[in-house]
Amino acid sequence: MRYAKRGRLRFTSHRDISRAVERAVRRAGIPVAFSGGFTPHPKISYAGAAATGVASEAEYLEIGLTETRDPARVQADLDAALPPGLDIVDVVPAGPGRAGDAQARPAALADRLEASEWRIRLDGVAQDAAAAAVAAFMAAGSIEVERLTKKGRRRFDVRAAVSSCELDRRAAEAADAPCAILRMVVRHSTPAVRPDDILTGLRQVADLAPPSPPLVTRLAQGPLDAATGGLADPLDPDRETGLPTGDDAGPAGGARPRPGDPASADAVSA
Repeated sequence: MRYAKRGRLRFTSHRDISRAVERAVRRAGIPVAFSGGFTPHPKISYAGAAATGVASEAEYLEIGLTETRDPARVQADLDAALPPGLDIVDVVPAGPGRAGDAQARPAALADRLEASEWRIRLDGVAQDAAAAAVAAFMAAGSIEVERLTKKGRRRFDVRAAVSSCELDRRAAEAADAPCAILRMVVRHSTPAVRPDDILTGLRQVADLAPPSPPLVTRLAQGPLDAATGGLADPLDPDRETGLPTGDDAGPAGGARPRPGDPASADAVSA
């Protein structure tokens, strides 16, 4: 499943989101499978969850079911049971490959999330200053920053993880207040390079210091195309195996939104 974290829900922790999903699954009557042992847990796993305070149009989870259900109905029922701002955007069945062909078996969902596309709104920052900072950042061979992790303080190169970074002038001009808006594609690495790490790098190379906290939105996650620098939909390999048929099968809510759809870019401003 792909779900979005919008509006005030961007301040919800991942633990609270997982609890909300578990409650919604029960309310929606979805036949979720449970693990074995003395303390069974619902088989719900998350891949690449965004940090607290970060909005997202492309979060992913997997739910194990005890029986086959139509994806469109699962999407509608679960979305209705979740609070506004935590929205199910897309649901597909996890396919085992075509005709049992092991060579056609899709890779694990987490392995397909190779990079993220981010949108960072910097209120009170002039576009020319942001453009100069981006140019200096992309021209640098390496930019090391330091961050406190679970294993203590670590220094790592943030420049190597950034595949592309540019100033979105059209979006900034259409905004409700003077600001600079950055869009960037960042490879997933260990340790993970987060948007705030990149802002630290921009401050180091160009003294770019926004006067207010940035508004960060993840627009997409997925396989990174080295030739184009764009991201593919990570659910496409499963989608190609086909959807279950039934009386209630069919699209939910019309055309399926794609990760990074510009129409959803400002959905976090509430």
